[in-house]
Amino acid sequence: MRILVVEDDREVARFIERGLKEAGHTVDLANDGRDGLFLAMSEPYQAVVLDRMLPHVDGLAILRALRGSSIDTPVLILSALGDVDDRVAGLRAGGDDYLVKPFAVSELLARLEVLQRRISANTAGPVTVLRVADLEMDLLKRNVKRAGSKIDLQPKEFQLLEFLMRHADQVVTRTMLLEGVWDYHFDPRTNVIDVHISNLRAKIDRGATQPLLHTVRGSGYRLGLASD
Repeated sequence: MRILVVEDDREVARFIERGLKEAGHTVDLANDGRDGLFLAMSEPYQAVVLDRMLPHVDGLAILRALRGSSIDTPVLILSALGDVDDRVAGLRAGGDDYLVKPFAVSELLARLEVLQRRISANTAGPVTVLRVADLEMDLLKRNVKRAGSKIDLQPKEFQLLEFLMRHADQVVTRTMLLEGVWDYHFDPRTNVIDVHISNLRAKIDRGATQPLLHTVRGSGYRLGLASD
């Protein structure tokens, strides 16, 4: 996702930026409300992480301006104000979720993922075709093509690729794969992931000028074109 972070505390902003980028997201930063409002109004974002108390223009004013302009980008409010009345005010101003400081990056990421799923479910019908660059997966016909050429996959390879495509351009950890593809909620201490990733890479990247399946050392895997 491309995410705008509006946060005047530069240390907190860098902390959020690092966590989001490590998860494979693209991040733009704004350190005051005026710049944040300008970016949120003029650039396409999949989500906005918005501090409530900002210089020049506060977070609630930004929210009201966005919603008043019919911009429905999901907004996660960050604030040290955690009382019920504060949370209600943020949600009524147009926020989609409210996270109280201090917080863990893992919770921030989880809340953003929930917001994105919720918005997608409300604005689109069932997804039947997944695309990443020139790679295409038809979920109804159960076939995969790259640059128009059919790729034959085993059932587990198909399931693995579907999971990666649904998390395109994000770093997918081994734990996520064990839980999401193999339904393991523990580490079986086998090389099952390595074997399937190797086989899948050989099939989807064979003969391609640009590989799509990348190993992110120490983190996991990412499906997408190489980052600059």
